[in-house]
Order: sequence, then structure tokens, then C-alpha cells
Amino acid sequence: MKVYVLASGSEGNATYIETPEVKLLIDLGKNAKYIKTKLEEIGVLPEDIDYILISHTHKDHTSALKTFVNRYKTCVLLSQEMFYDLESIKDYDNIIIYDDDIYLKDLKIETIKSSHDAPDARNFIINYQNHSVVYVTDTGYINRKYFNKLKDKEIYLFESNHDIEMLLNGPYPKWLKDRVVGSVGHLSNKDSSFYLTKLIGPNTKKIILMHLSHVNNTEDMALSTLKETFQEYEINFNDVKCAKQSEITEVMK
Repeated sequence: MKVYVLASGSEGNATYIETPEVKLLIDLGKNAKYIKTKLEEIGVLPEDIDYILISHTHKDHTSALKTFVNRYKTCVLLSQEMFYDLESIKDYDNIIIYDDDIYLKDLKIETIKSSHDAPDARNFIINYQNHSVVYVTDTGYINRKYFNKLKDKEIYLFESNHDIEMLLNGPYPKWLKDRVVGSVGHLSNKDSSFYLTKLIGPNTKKIILMHLSHVNNTEDMALSTLKETFQEYEINFNDVKCAKQSEITEVMK
């Protein structure tokens, strides 16, 4: 299984996953031209994408969807609530409605409910043979009932959206600050770090911090918060990177 984060941030989000039988995009933010260009940089033609898996309907995760599917006729996977909320693809035929786990040839995708201010929002555990990737982003918290499912996976694509002090002292209006730090907002650096202390294990190979705010966070702050929290819990793990808004991550296998 190959994994690339193509874009991550408030301007748009997209992640590419490939197995011998499936080429999958999780979300389709930014614009179709950007997605096409980044796919071609990793040797993938956009018309070869088999599925687009939608985590929720906010524009930074779906802004390129209408143009992309009109052009390439890709199958879209989304929940019933997401379908009703996405006016742009109401008349699109190539859709699969998911509720719980999804089986796509050699991929099994477990869905878990995230806590976000969208009509429905999901995070994912992507499984290929004995390999697994956790995708957790756009959530105010992680329900403890999902901890066992999320534990000791190989790769964590994990939201670390904001530094709380930067957010509270920053330029956002109060209502927006309240939304971001609330239970249906985004994980802070500290929240993200704490959850990861509970989840990573001996099989974990890499952590990619996702959806960093360009206003209320920096890569250095996200990384240093995680390092300090891991030291506090006596966890020795160093293979951590930050996904960027307009650059592809290195390939993860």
C-alpha cells in the first residue's frame, strides 16, 4: 500500500492511497487542476482513480469534486447525509452510499464517527492485508469507544490544527475561536499529542500531522508540542512530519 498526502490545510485536503487493485482519493479539496497536477507528479493519471471517499462535505474537502467527477466519471463514496448535503452531485450516477465498513477489492475501510459541524463526518482506518493507515482529521475530539480500533496502526494521518494560545490571542472573531476549540471543531496540538500517546504502538512507523492552521499554528509548534508530550509519557518516537497545504508528502509504504 502506498500513501501520499496531496494537500492538507484550510485551503483544501486530499490524500491518495494505492494498493495493487485500488487507486483511492480521500477527499477532494483545492481544485481539479491542482489534483491532476499532483497525481501526475507521482505517476498517476486522474482517469485511473477508482474511488473518491468523502469524509464530510465542507468545501475544503469537496471543492474540486464536481469538476473532477464530471471530467473523469470517478465513483464517489459518501454517506446518505453527505449526499443530501452536496447539491453539486445530486444528479451524478456513479455513487456508492456507505454507512459502516467499506470493502473495495483488496481494501477494507472502517469508518468511525468524527465530531465536526457537518451533517455527517467520518474518519477512517484503511486496511490492506496486514497493513493499516489511520485517517483522523476535522474532529473536536475522539470518542474513547474507538480507541481499541485505532490502536497500534502503522501510519497515523492525524489532525494537529492549532496552538490554543495562538488561536485565543489571534485575529479570529470570538464565534470562530469558540467553534475551532469546541467539541465539533478541530484538534489542537495538545489534544492531538495526547491522543497519539494513547494510540501509537510497536507497529507504528510514521505520524503525519494534518490540517495545520496557517493562522493559528506553525510546523515547529505542532512538532515541539508532540515531542514534549511524548517525553512526558516516556514515548520514544521520532518519525513525525507535517503535511503541507500545497506540497505532496513523501511516499509512505
